[in-house]
Order: sequence, then C-alpha cells, then structure tokens
Amino acid sequence: MVLVTGGTGLVGAHLLLHLLQNNTKVRATYREGSPLAKVEKVFSYYTDKASKLYDKIEWVKADINDIPALQIAFENVEYVYHAAAFISFDPKDYYKLKKTNAQGTANIVNLCLSNSVKKLCYVSTIAAIGKSKKDRKANENNEWAGHDANVYALTKYSAEMEVWRGSQEGLQVVIVNPGVIIGPGFWEQGSGKLFATAHKGRDYYPTGGTGFIAVNDVVKIMVGLMQSDIFSQRFIAVSENLTYKEVLTRLAKALGKKVPSKMLRPWHLRLFRFLDFISNLLTGSKRRITQKTIKSLKHTEIYDNRKIIETLGIQFEDLNETIKFCSKIFKEAYR
Repeated sequence: MVLVTGGTGLVGAHLLLHLLQNNTKVRATYREGSPLAKVEKVFSYYTDKASKLYDKIEWVKADINDIPALQIAFENVEYVYHAAAFISFDPKDYYKLKKTNAQGTANIVNLCLSNSVKKLCYVSTIAAIGKSKKDRKANENNEWAGHDANVYALTKYSAEMEVWRGSQEGLQVVIVNPGVIIGPGFWEQGSGKLFATAHKGRDYYPTGGTGFIAVNDVVKIMVGLMQSDIFSQRFIAVSENLTYKEVLTRLAKALGKKVPSKMLRPWHLRLFRFLDFISNLLTGSKRRITQKTIKSLKHTEIYDNRKIIETLGIQFEDLNETIKFCSKIFKEAYR
C-alpha cells in the first residue's frame, strides 16, 4: 500500500493519477472541506477513465497534525509520498505554516518510523535550496541562509530537517526540491496564478526569474526515486531557468493575450507593497507583497539540474507544450 498526503493538491492529484495508471494500490489523506472533486477533474484532463481510476483511491480524512487519524491512514502502508503543505508568504501566517509544514512533517516521519515504512519521499521546495551566486547555478550543496528566506521557505526547510532526522533514525528518505510547478487545474494558487495574470494581459513584468518544471516531470522524479535504491539524498527538480518576462510571454502567447512589455521598477514594487499593507490593515486580507517577495521578484535565481538527470536519466517535457496544454484547459474553464 502507498500513502499520499496532500492528494488534493496539484502534485498530489497528478501523483495519484500516475500511480493508479500503473496499478498501484493507493491511499490518500484529505482534510475537511478539501476539493476531492477537483482530483477527478484533473484525471479527466488526461484520460477518459477518470471516474474509474478515481474510485480506486482509498480516501482517509486526516489532518497531518491529527495523530489518531494518521495512525489509521498508516495501516499496512509500505511507501509514503508526503506532498501536503500549507502555502503562504504572509509573515502573520508563520506559526500556522510552522505547525503544518514542520510539525506536520515531524508527525509523518514519526509514523513512518513506528510503522516500519520502507521509504519516504518528501516534496519540499526550491526555496529551501541555497541561493545562486555570481551567475553560478545553485545545486543541492549550496549553503542555505535563513535570513534571506520568506516564511514559507523557512518552514519547509525546518520540515526537511525533520526528514533528515528520520533518516538518522533509520528511515530511507528522498527529498525533491521543485521549482515553480506548471500544471493544470489549480488556477487560484501557486503557478496557476501566473495563468490568471497572463490572461489579464498585464503590461508589466518583474525583473527576476527562477526555475520551472512541468508537474508530470515532478511526479516522474518522485516515483523514479522511490523505485530506485537511492536514499538519504535530495534533488533539485527544474527543467528550465527562466526570467519572469520569458515565462509570462510564453503564457500570454499560449492564451492569445498581449505580451508584457514594461519592466516593473523598484518604486513600483515598493508602492504595491505599501498598498498591500494598507489593504491588509483595513480588510484583513493576506499579505501578498512583502519585502522578501520584492527581493525574490527582483533577483534571478538559476538552478543546476544535472544531479537528477544523471541519476534517473530523465528527459524533461517541453515546457512550451506543457504551457500550451494548460492554457487550453484554462481557456475552457474561463470562457
């Protein structure tokens, strides 16, 4: 039996589809109010057997901080993919982020150990990789500096420490650090917001950039590592390093919208940060633009993907084709 946490998210839903199409017996956790129907919808983007595959999932309602419910989810489980996480960049959410991402991961690790799970794959983030310096690509060994990190990255790094602790206690683990993940169906969060932004035909683009990867490539890497004899290692999962202008241009063209042509100046970002702060003050809305956000939007990070290529011999999807596929689905959803 394979257990997937975070099965109702972008990576989790695609992972479940991959496992089911390969006749793997799967169990997945979900929280109260999670959009289970969205998982079947994601399946339908790729196969006409979506309902039949979806019905094979054994769902267990279990928050990753609900130990009794998790103990039920772990019964007879041999392999665990831990993809559940809380995503926010608002400093006010730090303790909630820490509870879900760090403490929740500690719970998963402890249950893996107590249930003699054979192997754990943890889905981290590229933000937990040390910064690239002087045009040199960052790799898995770069030193990580917490003072440069946003609150989400801080708690994901803490979660990685829990995974390494499990490794020291005898659990076989692998960690995957994906860049910005491009995939369909989750337009209100993560990279889905990039499609919404491009669809609006905005003129402006940030000056920085980062690593990007197709969601199915992330899944292939996760499964490939779990099926290998590799453990106690982490892997950057990035297929292309792109500037935000490049990726927004690709998205705009695929959506048939105006390509962004004006660069966001530092004063623009400072103004947006101020307006975002006022909105938070008056309405209680989540902070979207913080000082750390501005720094990441201005800086171009470049990542070295040689380790995963040499380890698994993976051939990445053409991101242009992935963007076209996702754009087609986005336009159908919002026409």
